[in-house]
Amino acid sequence: MTKQNSSRTAAIVGAGQTGVTAALGLLDAGFEVTVYSDRDQRALRDDVPATGTALEFGEAQGAESALGLDTFVDRAPRHSGLSVRIAGPESAELIAFDGNFDGYVGLAVDTRLKADERLTRFQERGGRFVVQSVTPETLDPIAAANDLTLVATGRGGLADLFEIDPVRTVYAEPQRRLLTVTVTGLGYGPEVFAHRSLDGGAHSGFSILAEQGEAWWGPYLHKDAGPSWAFLGWARPGSDWEKRFAAADSAESAHRIVQDLYRDFVDWDLPEVLATQVISEDPHSWLKGAVRPVVRTGVGATAGGHLVAALGDTAVAYDPIAGQGAQSGLIQAQRLVAAAATHEGQFDREWLETRYAEFLGARSDAASRVTRLFLSDPEFGDIGNRFFPAATVDPQFASALVGLLHRPQPFLDIASTDAADAYIQHVTGQEAAGLLSQFQPAGRFERSRFEAVA
Repeated sequence: MTKQNSSRTAAIVGAGQTGVTAALGLLDAGFEVTVYSDRDQRALRDDVPATGTALEFGEAQGAESALGLDTFVDRAPRHSGLSVRIAGPESAELIAFDGNFDGYVGLAVDTRLKADERLTRFQERGGRFVVQSVTPETLDPIAAANDLTLVATGRGGLADLFEIDPVRTVYAEPQRRLLTVTVTGLGYGPEVFAHRSLDGGAHSGFSILAEQGEAWWGPYLHKDAGPSWAFLGWARPGSDWEKRFAAADSAESAHRIVQDLYRDFVDWDLPEVLATQVISEDPHSWLKGAVRPVVRTGVGATAGGHLVAALGDTAVAYDPIAGQGAQSGLIQAQRLVAAAATHEGQFDREWLETRYAEFLGARSDAASRVTRLFLSDPEFGDIGNRFFPAATVDPQFASALVGLLHRPQPFLDIASTDAADAYIQHVTGQEAAGLLSQFQPAGRFERSRFEAVA
């Protein structure tokens, strides 16, 4: 981005991946930018866990590239597809398909690493970094002193400055309990998860158990260990998995819980999981919790009436099951920076609300719907009951279905089985009824024969 001649100022509260990405973009657009964080840079890198796996696909990487930023595509292990297994009630093994990513790759990069590198670059290029805990009271003079103030503190912190959108927020509580742990011990060759895909370790693996929850393994770039693997699990309320996840209190215990979970419920992947090892140098290589999916209004005001805009998870909190959080935050940041770079007037309420509405229409609304599809939301049950069997029958549709994680927009207007059938026919060239008549339950998934090399 070409730097403009300007004396405009911007403040960003929050030094995570999305906040620092926006800060660099605004700096390049000619703004004088200050980033506020309640932790210093070393603590941000080493004293906290990563906020999820931050899996990104093509559109999010394109947003980073548009800002002139490193996407880590040359450093992180690449995902070239997604292998899916679905077990129904009483663990009946029903659906198995393998979707390829068409024209893009997936990258999961430790948010601590990415934010740290971007924060360093930000300061080297003249940005100002202030270690200060920002409260609603101290935010008021910050917003008063800047032309544009963005709040990117995540789901906590200052999020209450932005009202919840009651129409777009459909859940009153979290839909899953979460557990994640990052490990080493596996490569990415064709012998890893070979029973799931001919591409082996280049494909991440997603398993859905109707009575327990969901589990995902994928290649990852850890800040210290480098190329590694990440597990992310979602436990349904009241499930055995939920009880197990709650017992985690360290990376080691989280790792044991995951291995036992695969031994008891997901034995088709067990040999690879047993080969993994904890990253001992990072005691924060795990995380548990829950996320209530929430969409907030994009504009708030301080006690003194100064406008502030929500960015990233502060604006929209997604359940991470479809990988939309980090992606949407980066896309929102890039769109906001691009608009601000050419805007010559004040950043008033109308301008801020218009930009936010554009983001919701261009990305977030569709991303929220795809997230609900993968959460097995009953509202989309009939659609899922057509999409997932269709993916089992037709490889082209399998790639289109996993492609919704990259570009969710096609799902925005699919609200009925007729619309679902039309989409199936659009992708495959076959009538949906005829294609679905070819579906047969898996019966029994292929089991791994992986043997770890000593």
